[in-house]
Amino acid sequence: MSDAISTRMGDGERITMSASELKEEILAGTEDAAEKGRVPQLTGEELDKLFEIMAAPTRMVSVEPGKEVIVTDDGGTMSFYSGQDGGGVGVPMSRMQAILTYERACGADTTSMGHSDYSYKPVKSIVNFEMNEYYTASQMTTAPFFYGAQPNMGLYYQPDGPCMNPAELLGKGDIEGAKRTQEEAAEHLRKDLGFVVRKLDTVGCEGINFDTSGSAGDADLLAALQAVRDLKKDLPHMPMILGASGEFVLGMHGSVEFDGKRLAGMYPQDQVKVAEAAGADIVGVAVNTNTNESVAWNLARAATFVKAATAASNIPVHVNVGMGVGGVPMMEQPPIDSVSRVSKTLVELGKADGL
Repeated sequence: MSDAISTRMGDGERITMSASELKEEILAGTEDAAEKGRVPQLTGEELDKLFEIMAAPTRMVSVEPGKEVIVTDDGGTMSFYSGQDGGGVGVPMSRMQAILTYERACGADTTSMGHSDYSYKPVKSIVNFEMNEYYTASQMTTAPFFYGAQPNMGLYYQPDGPCMNPAELLGKGDIEGAKRTQEEAAEHLRKDLGFVVRKLDTVGCEGINFDTSGSAGDADLLAALQAVRDLKKDLPHMPMILGASGEFVLGMHGSVEFDGKRLAGMYPQDQVKVAEAAGADIVGVAVNTNTNESVAWNLARAATFVKAATAASNIPVHVNVGMGVGGVPMMEQPPIDSVSRVSKTLVELGKADGL
């Protein structure tokens, strides 16, 4: 076992592999991404580099000095005070304290806040409270300070929202009805996103994050894209991050289009183009981790998608490297050995502008 390399599975389980096994995993991962996304595989030189990163004997790895990238986050400050079920550590502290701790103690490039539900629909009814919280915190922060939440179109379906549940309609064979209710929900979502952001702008909001766009399918992504375009017309000064929910846009509707391009089935290299066309300033690429495969397989796959996306994009690409995405294991507290290898790989091979 002297040549055993310590690594992990996509669920975080510690395993060991021989050098030949690790190389096979890396090759299989890039082949999978290339086949599904119809993008080029990693080159031989890149495969060797990825093997070197994965096989490094140190617990952590990093980029060379001067090659660091900017880090943004999706409600990262909430990890301080939220419970274990939300991936947090349960420290008894306020949102203000968490924001300042993240900025000042952790040295964050950017910081953010969001509602505990982290969706825009519940924010609408308490937006005045959120405006006050944001304004107060913004007077004490120096780093760029975002407000973030998910579009989360699923909240607009009954029993939580006004629209019929498309899953129930599909179960009855009413495909057209399921499409119509998604279109109705998307319109509600588009309006709510615009309402919340315009209100936050009145207190000097420094940036907006539409996190996990498309989680309820292609109509969810459409609403987010339309909201970005609408808002950029009225608030051209407002920086906006449009983050994806996965490497493949789920065709829950199947027919909706943005600028004549069907959203269903889009992979990252196409997602970045519609985000750019909508007016987003940063696009967040997400590649889902397969827990049944190794980190090496998942990371090779993620790097392949990210490399294609950064080549296609004219705006900065910040890759999502939270739990269960980007090659990071699906764990409440992602291990630093995997996170650091993912970060280094996506910056050096994927050419990510940020994480």
